[in-house]
Amino acid sequence: GDWRITDALVPVVMAAVFPFFEWMIHVVVLHWRPRSVAGLTVDPLLARKHRDHHIDPRAVGLVFIPVQSLIGALVSAGAIALLLFPRTALGLSFLVTILAFGLAYEWTHYLVHTDYRPKRALYRAIWRNHRLHHFKNEHYWFTVTSSGTADRVLHTYPDPTTVPTSPTAKNLHADKVTG
Repeated sequence: GDWRITDALVPVVMAAVFPFFEWMIHVVVLHWRPRSVAGLTVDPLLARKHRDHHIDPRAVGLVFIPVQSLIGALVSAGAIALLLFPRTALGLSFLVTILAFGLAYEWTHYLVHTDYRPKRALYRAIWRNHRLHHFKNEHYWFTVTSSGTADRVLHTYPDPTTVPTSPTAKNLHADKVTG
């Protein structure tokens, strides 16, 4: 094949970027507030399902990415791998890495919402942060697979004792449309 040692940079760079990508998707896409544009309500499937997930965080069907969105993500990742990288091997490194990160995200998110109790400190911190996001205040603790890395940099990782419990942590503005 066309593999080179520089292909190892792809997973390293992606590991550094992934917490910020995850944070951005969580804040911008999943916590999207329905909006009215030209008389039409814009309310994407991922945002609707995520609001349902906050209402019932233990519903397994709401823990995982919806199938329609997963198909779109896989097609997009494949297109990026084939079209935006100068070599096929580099694109495949990207594709394998993003698939591994996606599986890690889904598994971590699933475990957080089960009765499993973390035994190791790193996973305990991840578990705690995501639980705080769901049950304390939905405006903080957006990362799922890391212990607040992007949250710390982007100032959404406060001391939990200083944050009021939000009355909308389980509602996420489901009935509000802004225009």
